[in-house]
Amino acid sequence: MNLKERVRQHLISGSTVFGKDISKEHLKKEIVKAIDYYVALERITLADEERKKLLSELIDEVLGLGPLTSLVGDPAVTEIMVNGPHKVYAERSGKMVLTDIHFENTRHLMQTIEKIMAPTQRRVDESSPYVDCSLSDGSRVNIILPPLSLIGPVVTIRKFLGEIAVIEDLVKRDTMTRPMVDFLIACIRAKMNIIFAGATGVGKTTTLNILSAYISEDERIVTIEDTQELRLKQEHVVPLEARQVNIEGKGEVPIRELFKNSLRMRPDRIILGEIRGSEALDMLQAIMGSLAVLHASSPADVVSRIETMILMANSAIPLWAIRRQLAQAIDIIVMQEQLIDGQRKITHLTEVQGVTGDDVVLRDLFSYEIQGIDENTKGVVGRWRVHGVVPDFYPRFALMGQSLPQEVFKEQPA
Repeated sequence: MNLKERVRQHLISGSTVFGKDISKEHLKKEIVKAIDYYVALERITLADEERKKLLSELIDEVLGLGPLTSLVGDPAVTEIMVNGPHKVYAERSGKMVLTDIHFENTRHLMQTIEKIMAPTQRRVDESSPYVDCSLSDGSRVNIILPPLSLIGPVVTIRKFLGEIAVIEDLVKRDTMTRPMVDFLIACIRAKMNIIFAGATGVGKTTTLNILSAYISEDERIVTIEDTQELRLKQEHVVPLEARQVNIEGKGEVPIRELFKNSLRMRPDRIILGEIRGSEALDMLQAIMGSLAVLHASSPADVVSRIETMILMANSAIPLWAIRRQLAQAIDIIVMQEQLIDGQRKITHLTEVQGVTGDDVVLRDLFSYEIQGIDENTKGVVGRWRVHGVVPDFYPRFALMGQSLPQEVFKEQPA
């Protein structure tokens, strides 16, 4: 056992600092005392630089997340992936890179996992080998352990991007245009039902979170999530979180049950962190001014996935009835994608028009068209397109007291 491991085990076994609130200065004194003790006991020669490095790493173990502390604190890093103790990947500017960070061994990685889990009411071990939870800053964490993982403990951290806090941040990053912003704000205030769709990690929840700021303070908002990610700024918010099974295999409370219960709580708005299964039918039957997230690859895929979820939950409902309900319930699909150069864009704002024949009719109001790749910067070159059509629900804006000029939908020359 090396010196760092001895000091770490000493701190843990003595319960002097781990799991307790402690100032950095007090912690520093405790660690220096432990280092001096083991250096003298084992007659180890320790250079000043080695001592400083060891002290810094041990402070990160206690106050941070060990070797991951620097990545968690790096604003350029958007995602962290730990594939066992010796491989740690990070996403910077949309690009995945293998870092030089690693854990000493599996036990060291498990100690960091225990640190992540400590503030939560969840557990992860051999009997329950995977879990979703959140860090204190809102970053989402997924952990999966052997025997399900064949490479050791795997930790995935999707960081909460604090620098994207208001709608203007999305405009500055060219995620969408100002007319698109004006349109979506009007949709939120007019209580349109909106699905935020896209692949994993494209920023759907971030966009929803920012736009939710335009919900009136007078409304009662109920949020329903598997793992809490949403950070709404209004006062009257009731956050609900699904519960996993306990060690006896009991106590599970799925999203669908929370949704049903939320309807008895007199909500003005319901926000679903993610539609994954049987709750899709309840959502279509009950939503009014609701926002929801869905994994999908296109606006048409949103429709087919919801249809599939409902059919899997209740195959007795005919497809034509599902499509009619879907077309009546959903107003707008906000499609978000990550381009090959790492940029995140709202690629479609699509109206759900209705049903014609056997098909749900979708119509793009705004879209992003890729024109090619810049040879110098290797970045994607494209343009925003306004399709020149006014949505069928446009009169609702005036009924809900929202002033949105029709010029927003005027087609622009190429």
